[in-house]
Parts: sequence; C-alpha cells; structure tokens
Amino acid sequence: MTEWDIKKLQILRTLSERGTVTATAEALMMTPSAVSQQLSNLAKQLGVPLLEAQGRRVRLTDAAHLVLRHAEAVFAQLERADAELTGYLQGEAGEVRVGAFSTAVPALVVPAVRELRQEYPLLEVRVREAEAAEAYELLLSGDVDVALSLAAHAPTARDPKFSRFPLLADPLDVALPAGHPLASAAGLRLADLSGEPWIFGGSGPWSEITLAACEAAGFVPEQAHSAAGWTAILAMVEAGMGVALIPRMAAERGDRADVVMRVLSANQPRRHVVAAVRRGAEEGRGVGRVVGALRGVAAARG
Repeated sequence: MTEWDIKKLQILRTLSERGTVTATAEALMMTPSAVSQQLSNLAKQLGVPLLEAQGRRVRLTDAAHLVLRHAEAVFAQLERADAELTGYLQGEAGEVRVGAFSTAVPALVVPAVRELRQEYPLLEVRVREAEAAEAYELLLSGDVDVALSLAAHAPTARDPKFSRFPLLADPLDVALPAGHPLASAAGLRLADLSGEPWIFGGSGPWSEITLAACEAAGFVPEQAHSAAGWTAILAMVEAGMGVALIPRMAAERGDRADVVMRVLSANQPRRHVVAAVRRGAEEGRGVGRVVGALRGVAAARG
C-alpha cells in the first residue's frame, strides 16, 4: 500500500493554490529548494510524476490533480477530527459512562442527559443501571466513569481511590392504602405506624434504611411482606397488605390511585445520594460536565 505523507501533500496543495515554488516556499516559510525536494520525494513515494516544466515555471500533472482530489477529502476529514478532538479536550465531545441505581436513573440521570444533549450534543452519555456494590466495582475497573449510590453504601470520603460529590437528600414518605384510618390524619409521624404490618426488602440497603428509620422513631417494624422492587411494594400497599417507606424519587414514577403518599410531619427520614468518580477523573472536562449536570438537577429538586 502506498505510504501517504500529509506534510508533503500540504506542500503540493499550497503549490496548486500559489502557482509557483517561490510563492509556496514563502507561504510555508521554507526555502524553494526544500519545497522542490519534498515534492520530488512525494513523487517517488507515489510512483507518478507530479510536476512538469512549463518554461521557467512548473505546472501540476494530471496525476497531481488526481492526488489532490483525494487529498482534499483527507484534509477535510482531518479538520473534522481536529474539531472533534478540540471538543473532546474542552469536554464538549466524547463519551462518559454512568452507573446508577434504579430510582436515580429517571430522577437524576435522564434529566441531566437531556440538559447535556442541548448544550453539548457531541458529548455522549451511556447509562448502566447498577446497585452500589456493582457500580463501584465497575468504576474501579474503568467500565463506568461516574457512579451514583446512596451515601451509606459509597466508599468513605477518605478512600484514596475515589472522589465523592453529594447530590441530594431524598425524603422518605409513607405509602398507605387509600382507605387506611391514618391516610388523612393530621401531623402523621412514623411512630404512629408502629403497630402496622410493614413491607420492605428481606435484606440489602432498603431493609437497612427502613429498619434504621423506624428504630430512630422508637420501634422495630413488623415485616409482613418482603419485596425489593417499588412496583411490587406499591402493589401490595394498594391491596391493603401493609404500609411502606418509599423514597420520593421512586414514588414519582409509581403513582397509584389507591395509594396515599404522606409526608411525615416530624423527623422526616432521608436517604443521601452521592456521585463518585475515580480520584482525579473529575479534572477531565467531560466527566466534570456530567457531574455538574447531575448536581444541577439535584439542586433543582431542592
């Protein structure tokens, strides 16, 4: 395969535009002999004559014009590559991969992606749903660039491998069946539900959060049913099988006519959501823009 030399092609292109070796040399800040030597070497590389004498001047051969037609396409593509690389360096192009837990995807990640698409259409964000343990494994292995999790399941702030960024404190509301006696009670407190059958996961983060919130309110909840997904939990609440603590981000996606969501009047439990990146990666402009968009969406939620 022929070896193409971009620098020599640029000299040939300039000669085509300027018309003489002397003018070409002046434009490229070279000597005329250097221009002639480079073009002679290019002709040898390509195996075709590129110049022919025309009195005291030279003119491009048909082969040279053929080469330039293809070279123009190469130069155009290089210009596009240069522009895209500049965008990448400025955080306006490239790819950033985000790993996030299920309720954070529609509540935080998707709105952030929408904003970024408007401002930086060449910056592609790839999303992967992953719970905390998997998200940090993916982050450490380089399979994602940003991980979202609950603060309780994130690496500590002293972990030298990661940089953490607080996003929001997501309130936990109580889901009650529509006909429940406390569904419209004024000043509802979590302690008022101590005698109710509860629905929460058998293990894992949501079990821990529910147990901790209820214990802080002064009681241990009776687990009547176990489920990990919000759709299943809300369906059981709707059927009158028990009550549940629901993160507000999850409740927004699971409205049901026969479920009443109540904001607790005192000691509102919350779960804290954080983003994390490999330490130092926040200096990359693409990652920085994604983290900034996530923080902006979180701040807008209040």
